[in-house]
Amino acid sequence: MDIWDPWHGCHKISEGCRNCYMYRRDAEFGKDSSVVTRTKSFDLPLRRSRDGSFKLSGGTVFTCMTSDFFVSEADEWRHEAWDMIRARRDLHFHIITKRIDRFYVSLPADWGEGWDHVTICSTCEDQENADRRLPVMLSLPIKHREVICEPILGRIDLSPYLASGKIEQVTCGGESGSTARLCDYDWILFLRSQCQTAGVRFYFKQTGALFRKDGRLYRIPRSLQLSQARKANIDL
Repeated sequence: MDIWDPWHGCHKISEGCRNCYMYRRDAEFGKDSSVVTRTKSFDLPLRRSRDGSFKLSGGTVFTCMTSDFFVSEADEWRHEAWDMIRARRDLHFHIITKRIDRFYVSLPADWGEGWDHVTICSTCEDQENADRRLPVMLSLPIKHREVICEPILGRIDLSPYLASGKIEQVTCGGESGSTARLCDYDWILFLRSQCQTAGVRFYFKQTGALFRKDGRLYRIPRSLQLSQARKANIDL
C-alpha cells in the first residue's frame, strides 16, 4: 500500500470533518489546514529510482489522504493528476471523497464508464450524508465503488444502496483524538448485517477513542484502536 498526496489542505463541509485528523496534525506545526496547496510529491506516480524503476512499484495507492481529490481549489491541478493516473494502469488508485457531487469537474474526456484501475469511495458519517451522497455516486460512471462510514456518528441504513449491486465494500470505524465522538458497536454490527445480506465486503477499521459495547463505555488509546477492531473478527 502506498499514499500519494498531490495536494494538501481542505475545508470542512460536514459533521464528519469536525475533528479532522489533518487539522490536528497541522496545528502541531502552526499550519493552516484550510489552505489548499500543491505538494512536492505531486508527480510521485511518475518518479523513478536510479535504476529506472518507478518509485510506486505496484499495488494500491491511496490518493489525497490529506485533502479531498475533488476539492474546488485543486480544479486547476486535477487534469494533470488524472493524466498521471491514466499513465499508471499497473497501479490501483483508491480515492476517498466527501465531494462526490463534484465528480465531473475536470473529468478526463476518455473516462467513459470508468477506469478499471480506479476505485471511488464516498464517505457517509451519518444517515443524512448517506442519503445525500450515495444516490449521486450510484448514478455516476464508475467501475469500482466503495463506501466508508468513518467516523461513524450514528446508526446508518445503507441497505437501499447496497441492493444496487454497485457497491463493492463498506468500511467503518470510530473517531480518534481527544475530542472523539462516540462509536457504538451496535452501529458497526448493523452495517455488517446489511453487508452480509447484500453480499458486500465489510471492513471494521478501528474502534475509535470512545467506544461503547454491550452498554459499557471504553476509552481506547490510539495505539490499540486498530488492533481492537481486528480482535472483533467481524470482517467479511
